[in-house]
Amino acid sequence: MMKKSTVVWLMVAALIGGSLLTFAFTGATSLAKQTAGEGILASISNNVDKQSDLDKIQKALDLIQNNYYQEVDRTKLVDGAINGMMEALGDPYSNYMGKTTAAQFEEQIEGSFTGIGAEVSSENGKVTIVSPIKNSPAEKAGLRAKDIILTVNGTSLAGMELNDAVNKIRGPKGSKAVLQIQRAGSTDPLEYTIVRDDIDLETVHSEMKPNGIGVITITQFSLNTGQRFKEELAKLEAQKMKGLVIDVRNNPGGVLSVVIDIAQQFVPKGKVIVQVEDKNKQREKEQSQGGGKSYPIALLMNKGSASASEILAGALQQSAGATLIGENSFGKGTVQTSYDKQMGDGSLLKITIAKWLTPDGSWIHKKGIKPDIAVDQPAYFTVAPLAKDKTLKYDMNSSDVKNAQVMLTGLGYKPGRQDGYFDRATEQAVKAFQTKQKLTVSGTIDAKTASALEAKLVESIRDPRNDTQLNKGLEFVGKEIAASASK
Repeated sequence: MMKKSTVVWLMVAALIGGSLLTFAFTGATSLAKQTAGEGILASISNNVDKQSDLDKIQKALDLIQNNYYQEVDRTKLVDGAINGMMEALGDPYSNYMGKTTAAQFEEQIEGSFTGIGAEVSSENGKVTIVSPIKNSPAEKAGLRAKDIILTVNGTSLAGMELNDAVNKIRGPKGSKAVLQIQRAGSTDPLEYTIVRDDIDLETVHSEMKPNGIGVITITQFSLNTGQRFKEELAKLEAQKMKGLVIDVRNNPGGVLSVVIDIAQQFVPKGKVIVQVEDKNKQREKEQSQGGGKSYPIALLMNKGSASASEILAGALQQSAGATLIGENSFGKGTVQTSYDKQMGDGSLLKITIAKWLTPDGSWIHKKGIKPDIAVDQPAYFTVAPLAKDKTLKYDMNSSDVKNAQVMLTGLGYKPGRQDGYFDRATEQAVKAFQTKQKLTVSGTIDAKTASALEAKLVESIRDPRNDTQLNKGLEFVGKEIAASASK
């Protein structure tokens, strides 16, 4: 099976799958449509051009190796040349991996890896988070889709090749990655200290909620996700499930054949799941062989729902009558193929070969899919961590004070404002929190109080009762069940 993926680097496989490889070649001009002379002349011309290009590259290598004033590692030169070609494409999802990085990539596809738990890409030379993986250290720390990683443990990633940047971010379980983050809407860089860990290999989780509503969470579309989804769905249906909520929030993608397999269980036979268009504008439609479901379905998504998650969202919305709830999705509408055997030395080349479209032919690249019901999480779900090297106190005005006020509000302490000015009401809210947590009651936020605030906030975020999007999904499906029963 050929693999197709986004720039999954830290923790997860993205859009991959063997069935689409032929789509890259379906629209190629047939030699039968050319005269014999045209075909021969074109072939000769192409061969001459190719040889000329290869000669130019070879000459450059030789000139550097023979004349550079220091010893040159030829392997580094070759890798650099290939990286340069991939960067010239201007496509963050097409790239080259050396032997070591390629081996790590294979581990990620199999679902066995450690790290911070976020998929990244290189966009305009900046290492950008596509999505933090659900329940990963990155998500728990508060990283978001579209965040730009500026530094790792004090090392700037500016101008660094993606492979090298990834190696800076990766690390053994238990080690710390101190990330400086640039986030839209924040004037100052944010700092996150994340402890690397094993990433949950289980990609499917299910639960039966009251009123016969099942919830299935898919954290990524790995090689075994399709089978696990079938098992969990069958388990819920055996419990007389009346409606289903599918959660793909912060799911950055996965195996294409797997998402198609999952979608087929809900999309009626003959209806389109996804379309793929090659460079010659030729389209192939993947049609369902399934039978559909009679119960109502809602799908939860957010800004971190990318690639294969968006394929599932589009298929269920447009071909299965499901309702999308949450936020606009990430917006990755391309298909990649990985070439490893062709490289012959353990390295890997990943190239975008096509774009995918929703059943109605829409290309969601860089736009995402809009939810049918827009629901944001509470502000404190995505608040930045507080700086621990300074104490926040009365009459200060800063982004840290603003973040502390958002935290206090989320925890029910009512500072009365969230504009960044530390007034007396904020001071009283801090004192109330300190009293409750048995901390020194000073009314100022030192490192100890800041850490306690963040710890309580994590507890609140993990409490499903505070999950606005999930609750809306359950409410919607519940109403659909009731409406169906009354008919």
